[in-house]
Amino acid sequence: MRKYLALLLIVNITIRGYAQPVKKAVFVIVDGIAADVIEKQPTPFLDAIAKKGGYTKAHVGGEKDGYSQTPTISAVGYNSLLTGTWVNKHNVWGNDIKAPNYNYHTIFRFFEEQYPQKKTAVFSSWEDNRTKLVGEHLPATGNLKLDYRFDGLELDTINYPHDKKRDFMHRIDEAVIDKATATIKNEAPDLSWVYLEYTDDMGHMYGDSPEFYRAVDLMDKQMGRLWEAIEHRRKKFKEDWVIYITTDHGRDARTGKGHGGQSDRERSTWMVTNAKGLNDHFKKGTPGIVDIMPSIANFLGLRIPRNRLMEIDGISLTGPLSATSPNAILENGKLNITWKAAGKGDAKIWVTTTNKFKEGGEDEYTLMATVPVQSQRAVVDVTNLPSSFYKIVIETPDNFLNRWVIVK
Repeated sequence: MRKYLALLLIVNITIRGYAQPVKKAVFVIVDGIAADVIEKQPTPFLDAIAKKGGYTKAHVGGEKDGYSQTPTISAVGYNSLLTGTWVNKHNVWGNDIKAPNYNYHTIFRFFEEQYPQKKTAVFSSWEDNRTKLVGEHLPATGNLKLDYRFDGLELDTINYPHDKKRDFMHRIDEAVIDKATATIKNEAPDLSWVYLEYTDDMGHMYGDSPEFYRAVDLMDKQMGRLWEAIEHRRKKFKEDWVIYITTDHGRDARTGKGHGGQSDRERSTWMVTNAKGLNDHFKKGTPGIVDIMPSIANFLGLRIPRNRLMEIDGISLTGPLSATSPNAILENGKLNITWKAAGKGDAKIWVTTTNKFKEGGEDEYTLMATVPVQSQRAVVDVTNLPSSFYKIVIETPDNFLNRWVIVK
């Protein structure tokens, strides 16, 4: 009997030793910092995080002059990250957030549906991020409920009186970081979003200036505190944490005060992460803000339903990819579909002429061709499928790509 109990003890210890650490994810949006600024200003804390994973230039704005061209405006960028889609799908065109299309789920909704027992959090210097974009407690988001929330301080003009220099916004960012770090250290939510505004305020007021660069330095120190909290959890509790830090837009080239357009600098952003297994899309490409959501989903083991995977514009920044960079044009009744091969296997080409998904419905796709991924091209005859709109999905062994063709 003693031998049996001893054996059970050894087995139990062995199983614990091989148990996978609990995975936790944090993503951070620090507002309005173009890539050239983050690259020329000293950011030792961001650099320390990047040494664990990587840094890359990135972009917002969708496809310039294409159907997915997306305003380089704050809330628009936030929702592109949250949903992994561009504005032609998520439908947030400005900071008024008039009519988000909640049929394109956020990372929080996917996570809540698959892991209702796990904990989610939003720490934000702008309340609308939670109430309108994430859509907490809204019927349209399935009455999604977060476990931890800290926001709305911009509405508290007693404790945070609005001064002309907008120093109050820095104080709010500080309170947000204090709450985020304390909650991560003590409660360790499984999925958290941290949003800080002050850098964008200084950009709008002063443009490319010492005041703006000082705000970047303050932000870097805040990221150091957040990273310290994550490292505390990782070392003490042996948890597996990933963090993605990015910005929502760049700034205009002339003054650095404006944004919203499609100039190179307004579209130019960046990403810092400690993620392991970063692929060539991250290392050699210029990924989009839409790629962060599927990367976090990949890390957390989310199983996104097939019909929703077919709509997501982003692709994972970690792990294997079979194909990237999809394109499609209609010529003489044929769809010429191209991509860049990143792996092997077959590419299945699915086509539909409807977009019922945006209304909450289902599109009926037809498998039009199966070709080797390495061919990087498929020609699909659609003369018997005349339409002014085609939605194309390229299904490969490791990832989905999608394109629209709109006949004007």
